Amino acid sequence: MSQPRLSPLELAKLIQEAAADKHAGKPVRIPLKGKTTVADYFVVCEGETDRQVKAIADGILERAREYRLRPLAVDGYEDANWVLIDFDSVLVHIFLPGERSFYDLESLWSTAARRRATS
Repeated sequence: MSQPRLSPLELAKLIQEAAADKHAGKPVRIPLKGKTTVADYFVVCEGETDRQVKAIADGILERAREYRLRPLAVDGYEDANWVLIDFDSVLVHIFLPGERSFYDLESLWSTAARRRATS
């Protein structure tokens, strides 16, 4: 039996849950629809170490496979300072804390309404 197609919001929430299952720090969902054509959502989170960053990425990819979803690309996995997973409508950014504060995507997109993982 095939899984139903997920909306971008459902996919973003699924990704947040998968990241939380791997104890990702400060997961944030940033809605971008109508603000850019890059994606409908960014999901941004962090891991304390490069090993945790990889574990978070692996957990997200595993959860996506359960829904028969494959990313268009995964970048940065080897170094694991900043892993980007491209699901087309949802871009996932998994940072080490220093990288996250340096790039500060939350402030960059501060005009977009943000929803914390607890929403």
